[in-house]
Amino acid sequence: MTLNALIIGDTGGIGAAMSRQLTAGGWSVRGVSRSRDGLDFNKPDQIDRILSDISGSFQLIFVATGALHGAGQPPEKSLRAVTPDAMIEQMQINAIGPAMVMRHAARLLPKRDHGVFAALSARVGSIGDNALGGWYSYRAAKAALNQIVHTGAIELRRSHPKSVCVTLHPGTVATTFTENYRDRHAVVTPDHAAARLLDVIDTLRPEQTGRFLDYNGRPIVW
Repeated sequence: MTLNALIIGDTGGIGAAMSRQLTAGGWSVRGVSRSRDGLDFNKPDQIDRILSDISGSFQLIFVATGALHGAGQPPEKSLRAVTPDAMIEQMQINAIGPAMVMRHAARLLPKRDHGVFAALSARVGSIGDNALGGWYSYRAAKAALNQIVHTGAIELRRSHPKSVCVTLHPGTVATTFTENYRDRHAVVTPDHAAARLLDVIDTLRPEQTGRFLDYNGRPIVW
């Protein structure tokens, strides 16, 4: 049986690497992106319109989109730098957009077989792990994403008992997304990041649904 994957954001660094590696592994990959398909997370109505045209059963739905800057502003270093526009855009792209994708998960995941819905999160979205402060909008948006996927996992477990819904921290990946924020972290290539994430996805079991995991499959505190 051919396995099917739906990659949201397949033209970005991690999304493209995931698509390449899945295709090389024999998967049938359907990709959707803003640059090619007009899937703009700042325009939630477009998400429903585009995804409603997609049918079939996907053993993997992976949301690889995200934004570190909101309304053109870098992550805030202080409360004085917080603006409504930046916070709203962060929420739109990092939380609301993935939530609108997850609305389609019940229709697109296998109902009786194993399937995975995974979205890229970030360790800075952890409230319990936050010892440095700053980055208000990005942290809040990723924390919101974690809650959305955790809550969605509870609902989907009732109708899709073999499926798993998780958020994943990929580490610091060498993309344009992180080019100004790599100095204090070990950096990996998109292909390395994708391989690690696929290793985690391959080992997920239904009892792990709703979790927030790092690239080694270790739980991250909420």
